[in-house]
Amino acid sequence: MPLAREVSFATDERIFNEGGKADRFWIIHTGTVALDVHVPGRRPAVIETLGAGELLGWSWLIPPHHWHLGAQASSPVRAYEFDAAAVRELCVNDPELDHALLTYVAGVISGRLRSSRVRLLDLYAPHGAGEVP
Repeated sequence: MPLAREVSFATDERIFNEGGKADRFWIIHTGTVALDVHVPGRRPAVIETLGAGELLGWSWLIPPHHWHLGAQASSPVRAYEFDAAAVRELCVNDPELDHALLTYVAGVISGRLRSSRVRLLDLYAPHGAGEVP
């Protein structure tokens, strides 16, 4: 937490865009954030909404450090913001922290991929396409 700084985002404020440089991440303290994916010719498709206690942003950890999704505040948000380079440096010097962080973020990525798949099937799969295993 010594590396964290408190930040806030207003409702509908864009936090980051898909493809942009991922140089920070957040732990949401209050409020909600919609994660979205660019869909050519359409509005971005919201694939998940995050709330208090959740990690916002994982692309900072995986080279080339560009956002895989976009994010927009759905309500007023207060969050703890972390500088990605500083956290990566801590991980280089502390293998236990590195392992714990990678394990946690891998779980977050897995959950987000599943949410993305389910949401995209809801939006675009033919009716009656079946259950997601």
